[in-house]
Amino acid sequence: MLRSAPKFYEIAKRIVEITEGCIIVAHNAKFDYRILREEFKRLSFEFEKETLCTVELSKQLFPGHRSYSLGKITRQLGIPVSDRHRAAGDAMATVKLFKMLLDRDSEKTIIKEYVRLEPKYQLEPRLLDIIEELPSATGVYYMHREDGEIIYIGKSKNIKRRINQHFTSQSPKSKRMQLQVAAVTYEETGSELIALLKESEEIKRVKPVFNRAQRRTIFTHGLFSYEDEHGYLNLKVSKVSKTDSPIITFSNLQSAKSFMTRLIEEQQLCQKLTGIYKTNGSCFNYSIKQCLGACVKEEEVQIYNKRVGHVIDHYSFKDENMVIIDRGREIDERSAVLIENGVYKGFGFYNLNYQINTIEVLQSIITPMQHNRDVQHIIQNSIRKNKKLKIMILDKV
Repeated sequence: MLRSAPKFYEIAKRIVEITEGCIIVAHNAKFDYRILREEFKRLSFEFEKETLCTVELSKQLFPGHRSYSLGKITRQLGIPVSDRHRAAGDAMATVKLFKMLLDRDSEKTIIKEYVRLEPKYQLEPRLLDIIEELPSATGVYYMHREDGEIIYIGKSKNIKRRINQHFTSQSPKSKRMQLQVAAVTYEETGSELIALLKESEEIKRVKPVFNRAQRRTIFTHGLFSYEDEHGYLNLKVSKVSKTDSPIITFSNLQSAKSFMTRLIEEQQLCQKLTGIYKTNGSCFNYSIKQCLGACVKEEEVQIYNKRVGHVIDHYSFKDENMVIIDRGREIDERSAVLIENGVYKGFGFYNLNYQINTIEVLQSIITPMQHNRDVQHIIQNSIRKNKKLKIMILDKV
């Protein structure tokens, strides 16, 4: 295979060109970097680069594996590898592993170091230069000061367009951000749901100076249920307090009312028993034969409560083991959000050729995240509005 391959001195100049301004990422980087430096020394050239080792990073971010060889760690994480032990195949496997490590790096250690070490970002003179390097893709973006500190985190279905809006806005907040930003990094998610979940988690953890408003709870109203004196299940929308456990939450009262109006029509629920129509007698829908009479005790309690129970079960996903599948970052990739026993566990990405059908398989690719009422709101809201999301119920553990 090497008989017709070029000699090192024939490609040395090209290596210098393609690694200009770059950090070398390799699996067991010390070995590869040492070989490169030794070969350049033979040509009397001092080759110096910053390096990142995916073996060391894997040990930090994916602890507990018996082996961290490229073949075994990629197999454990469900990363498809072709042309194993060939340069192109191993390089592509390392790229996919590094992307997964970036996803897993919740403390942003890798990206902070990159911004701090990379002079191109620190010395960028114009905001336009930053915008030109950003993709028109769905994901989460991070604004950095010159020292690498994250000052703002956001999400968008088009990162380039959103950053352009930040940089052209004349609001006092935007003007302050424009003065301080030295670099913008990003993580593509493909899925808007993943972007929303990641943004919420990152803002609560990092607490960027310009995200003060978004640190607060993102919903105000919730849907609750109770049984009246006749045994009928009633639904009610009201404001949410810190101790409440609503079935589903809403960003505002108008959103809640719109949802209830649609729910009444779809499930043929009673306007009176859902709090929409205040009356001592029958609701308006009963008079036009769109209510089956629960408001005047004509419909059997068990039959009416079964429909209401279906609504509660569908939107609360209490005690459910399920995965929400959406678009990935590439054509042959999908994203997965894991709900275990009704609790959000995290998200991950997998290749279409990689079968996921049990919680054990999912846990190997999932980046762990915190469950809280905000992420529950995000998930429930996405299920309610995005009909393209695929929901797969998993077997109980």
